Amino acid sequence: MRRRDFLAASLAASATAINGRAWSAPATDQRFLMIFLRGGYDAINVVIPTYSDLYYASRPTIAIARPDPANPNAALPLDGQWSLHPALKDSIYPLWQRKQIAFIPFAGTDDLTRSHFETQDTIELGQPVGKPRNYRSGFMARMALELSGSRPIAFTTQPPLAFQGSTAVPNLAVTSVSKPSVDARQAKLIQDMYQGHDLQAAIAEGFSVRDKAYSTLAGEMAAANRNAVSPSGFEVAARRVGRLMKTDYNLAFLDVGGWDTHVNQGGVTGVLADRISQLGRGLAGLVEEIGSETWAKTTVLVVSEFGRTFKENGDRGTDHGHGSVYWVLGGSVKGGRIAGTQVHLTADHLNQGRDLPVTTDYRNLIHELVKSMYGIEESKIELIVPGSRMDKPVLT
Repeated sequence: MRRRDFLAASLAASATAINGRAWSAPATDQRFLMIFLRGGYDAINVVIPTYSDLYYASRPTIAIARPDPANPNAALPLDGQWSLHPALKDSIYPLWQRKQIAFIPFAGTDDLTRSHFETQDTIELGQPVGKPRNYRSGFMARMALELSGSRPIAFTTQPPLAFQGSTAVPNLAVTSVSKPSVDARQAKLIQDMYQGHDLQAAIAEGFSVRDKAYSTLAGEMAAANRNAVSPSGFEVAARRVGRLMKTDYNLAFLDVGGWDTHVNQGGVTGVLADRISQLGRGLAGLVEEIGSETWAKTTVLVVSEFGRTFKENGDRGTDHGHGSVYWVLGGSVKGGRIAGTQVHLTADHLNQGRDLPVTTDYRNLIHELVKSMYGIEESKIELIVPGSRMDKPVLT
């Protein structure tokens, strides 16, 4: 038995003790999933300002062509000014047409470090920039504490900063699932070791959580094999998330890496197109697995730590930027629109002359989502995202 397996089981167990409420009957049936695109995805080559001449002048080799029904490689029209990457035609575009996804350009934080680590921490902590940081208090951990009946999980290899808090939250990597290396005999020995200890119930529940999740995913994989389906990458992970959130969890975090595209990023094809296509198929698969009834009660927020430079660099890629485009999707989302305060994209309106400004603060968006989904009082939202405001609603 590896020490790592034991710690993972123990951490998973302690989630049951979140204010004594985590496994009680939920006060709400809403589900919330945050998907973090780590690396700073190039938002404006995915949700594209096709009205902007500056966009085309700034990206001579990687720009996506303006909408044209005769051109299969052209962008897909959204609202007359913004368009969608054609790699998302069969996955995300149908959600737009069903008004179940909204895109929020000029979204992000007021963190201007352009550091992956600093800005990822900023988002996961949900604490004001420029003040002392408490790295043991992520915004989703605080959310789990304040929402009665929360059943949280991180679909990650390691517990993310967003779920750091006074009690641990289970984490389960869904990209590759193997049989738990701590078998039933070893699990019983560990539980016997803690007989009469304060952690006895937590340890037992931790193994129960692990075994239940593994059983669910093993069944899914077996079903896929019988039907000769061989999904890969993010799609299979997202489908697993959908299955688990449909039945077991209502507050979750998932991260996807590989979005730092400094070199040979590509345009309609290439590295970014491949990754965004995988992301789109995964989200479509999640919607399918979670089912229409649960999807109507689910909200998914897709974020990245920052956007990228408006102008492509000499290596036909893009560098670290500032403002991004966030996605909010769900069965009851008021979608089919470009949301938030807009800025006309001319050179004078770029942040520091190089990238998108931020007009929708990430923390204010979380404030709005928590308020609209759960209807909890402002005093509790202040505990989740302190100092946030809802003076300019984006989606409600």
